[in-house]
Amino acid sequence: MNQMVTAQWLLGGQSIYWTQAGTWSESFTDGAVYADPASADAALAATQEFVKQRVIVGPYLIEVGVDAGQPQPTSARERIRAAHSATFPIDHGSWTARISD
Repeated sequence: MNQMVTAQWLLGGQSIYWTQAGTWSESFTDGAVYADPASADAALAATQEFVKQRVIVGPYLIEVGVDAGQPQPTSARERIRAAHSATFPIDHGSWTARISD
């Protein structure tokens, strides 16, 4: 099982990914892929300093596939996060219409 570390920027809320260089990237394909649980756990532990510094929030491990050397999100949630897109149009729903008196 391949894994990556993901989190959110505290300011702005963008999805980000831990890189092999020990930095963060907003690009899913820049994320480091860990083939063994011990390496993934060590990478997750390394990100805790950024939590303490209030740079990121909510780091966690995700499962990824690898196709042609590139990581691929395996869950619908992570595909949406990796694409940096909303799950529905911003103007969708009753909250966008004027509430009648």
